Formats: sequence, C-alpha cells, structure tokens
Amino acid sequence: MSTTAIHQMHTTSPLGDVMLAATKQGLAGVWFVHRQEHLPDTRAWVTDNAHPTLMTAATQLAEYFQGERQTFEIQLQPAWGTPFQRAVWQALQRIPYGQTSTYGDIARDIDNAKAVRAVGAAIGQNPHSIIVPCHRVLGANGSLTGFAGGLDRKKHLLVLEATHA
Repeated sequence: MSTTAIHQMHTTSPLGDVMLAATKQGLAGVWFVHRQEHLPDTRAWVTDNAHPTLMTAATQLAEYFQGERQTFEIQLQPAWGTPFQRAVWQALQRIPYGQTSTYGDIARDIDNAKAVRAVGAAIGQNPHSIIVPCHRVLGANGSLTGFAGGLDRKKHLLVLEATHA
C-alpha cells in the first residue's frame, strides 16, 4: 500500500471484536481481532473512532448482524492485493446474500477454471471480511472450508443469512 494514511477503529460484533481500517478513498479492511495471523502491520495506523467511513462501516456491520442489512453500501479501498486477488474479491461480491458458491464456481466466474487452489488462496487473503462475503464460499461437496475468522464464525454467518434471506 502507498503512503496514504490509514485510520483504524475497533467495533464489537456478536462474533467478537472487529478491526476496521480506512483511507480517504474508502474502507481498506475488516478483520476479526482474535485472528492475529491475518492482521496487517498496524503500527503506523492512526486510531480514529470518529472517521466517517469507519463509523459507517461499524453501523452497517451492526445492522447486518441484527438481520437488518443484506448489502453493504460503502466505498471499498482495495489497498492490498494483486490483480488476480482483486478479481476474486470482486467475484465474491456477486454471491447473493443467503446463498453460497464454491471455489470452482469462483474460478469459472473469473474465467480461470483451473485456478481453484489460487482462488482459495486469494479468498484467504480477503481484507474485507463479511463485507466482501468470503464466508459464502464452500468446498465442492458443500463442506465448510477455510475462513480467516474461523469455521465457527463462518457457520454463524451462513446461519444468520439463511435466517434473514
């Protein structure tokens, strides 16, 4: 990422604390705090609990968890990622609320049907957890596989969406 200032704040969710990050261009990331191995280096980031993008993201996440929001209306700042990863993350955003897809489906969606493993790796690096719905991707046999927030959280998110879809 460039030298653009990154602002951060923490918010709570039914699944634990969440760290939000934003630049002046938009929301740069959403991560579950307990998963330290997935957090970027935040030492140069500025804590800003009044940043408008961060406040909007926190409000929309709260509405999502209450079953009151099915789509997020917030500008994303793709601060990280290769062109391939960004294509995968864009494909994730096309999975409708309450529905699921597979890694193979995502690979075909980005016109790279043989890249199933690379798709899985890109999904694992998604910096916008929940908002870019990587939790909606299942194994080819419908099994719960991989989620940076942990499989219990993935299951909770899928049940939440199935309940409110």
